[in-house]
Amino acid sequence: MNIKNIDFSALSPFGVEVNGIEITEIGDRDLINIKHTIADNGLVVFRKQAVNDADFVAFLSRLGPMTFTEGETPVLHQPDLNVVSNIGRDRPPKSVFHTDTSYVAKPPAFTALRALTIPASGGDTLFSDQYHAYDTLPRTVQEQFADAQVLHIVTGVVLDEHQESWHPLFLRHPLSGRLALFLSTPKRCQSISGMTSDKAQQIIRLLYQHSIRHYRLYRHRWQPGDIVIWDNRCTMHRADHSQITGDRLLHRGMVLGEPIVKYVARSVSGRIGE
Repeated sequence: MNIKNIDFSALSPFGVEVNGIEITEIGDRDLINIKHTIADNGLVVFRKQAVNDADFVAFLSRLGPMTFTEGETPVLHQPDLNVVSNIGRDRPPKSVFHTDTSYVAKPPAFTALRALTIPASGGDTLFSDQYHAYDTLPRTVQEQFADAQVLHIVTGVVLDEHQESWHPLFLRHPLSGRLALFLSTPKRCQSISGMTSDKAQQIIRLLYQHSIRHYRLYRHRWQPGDIVIWDNRCTMHRADHSQITGDRLLHRGMVLGEPIVKYVARSVSGRIGE
């Protein structure tokens, strides 16, 4: 794939990589195409970015209005960014597959991480392809839960007040037009509309495990200068701290996007499976 002077290389099993251009060199017309590339492929990796936090914020602001997760630690002098780090911790951070800040009415469309300090080993970030998770559901399951809404609640972040929002289980992406299985960690997905709590939790756990089968995951091994941007509407992600050696420091920025689009279809019975 090419956008003028931008060369994209496919990653496995999904996502694309960009080499040979810095984010500060990307023009407005190419920027629109990059938004669609992220939406179509789930994530884009920009290699060897010799940029600073101000450049990072300026680029993300061109993708859309930035947003910040209440309760996170902001970056000094760049309050639109927050710190992602294991430095100074007695225990490694906990991370499970999730969607960023899904408990708000308008979750971030894009999340981006800029690598500052890379550990000697480990510290990878894993991504799930939620388009593929939806596509590989049985047709009867797709139809059965076509109108389903899931209640996302806040966990793991200290807020002034409780936050929760209902979102469609099957999300029609406003840019790609494709359907994605829109979930987060089961602790944040509390209910499914029209279903008892016990049954909803069973279904959510089954769909969650369906989403994160190992052969569907892209594992990003961080390199100096990496910037990774992913689409929260069609991916989940988690950090792998299990084999980490050394300091890991990244700065995170998030971008709001187009409104979530509900998928509506006729409901019939079905079973979840491969």
